Amino acid sequence: MSANVVEHIEHVWPDLAPLLFVPHTEKEYQQLVAFLDSLIDRVGENEEHPLASLMEVVGALIKNYEDEHIPELN
Repeated sequence: MSANVVEHIEHVWPDLAPLLFVPHTEKEYQQLVAFLDSLIDRVGENEEHPLASLMEVVGALIKNYEDEHIPELN
């Protein structure tokens, strides 16, 4: 990865960090769920949408939290 890419990310990250993070608490988990709901409303099932991969990343963060903190129902 080039230094220019990292420098660009460094400039935009402060705007993204409140929305994209690894949740460690129930409150943070709920924030991500609300963010995912907003993305789903915007993206729908359009895999070509510019935010589709972001939706996938947020979904993975939520799944990881659920796998670690929410017991499965039998």
